[in-house]
Amino acid sequence: MKIEPYLFFDGQAEEAIAFYQEALGAKLEALMRYAECPDPVPPEYMPAGGPQKLMHASLLIDGQRLMLSDGVPPEVRGFYGFSLTLQYESEPEVRRAYDKLAEGGQIIMPLGATFFSPCYGMLNDRFGVQWMVMILSEAQAEACRES
Repeated sequence: MKIEPYLFFDGQAEEAIAFYQEALGAKLEALMRYAECPDPVPPEYMPAGGPQKLMHASLLIDGQRLMLSDGVPPEVRGFYGFSLTLQYESEPEVRRAYDKLAEGGQIIMPLGATFFSPCYGMLNDRFGVQWMVMILSEAQAEACRES
């Protein structure tokens, strides 16, 4: 089984894709606009901005899938109650991802050592998505290598 995050942006999905391509080296896997939907989209499901907005997009970030869309109901705006976590094997990787994601965003916890990671930080990116970026502890890295 896999769990794959699906983020709904309020009309900013294309901007988010470009940002994640630059910040994390994401590769565009799929992209479909509302205008390309084989079935007519009911007006109440059309996002602000119309048929050129993204119905579905998929990115691969180091082999991991992140899906995105502009289709968000008006009563459900923003990102609440979760964080996406990036785990790297080296501090330079952590620092690069953290610094790039922080551009235009808000730092919640600066990078530093914790009891569970030698290099860990939290931030909200410019779209309001919360990220935890960390280096795997040696024990975690060893467990990953063994599995």
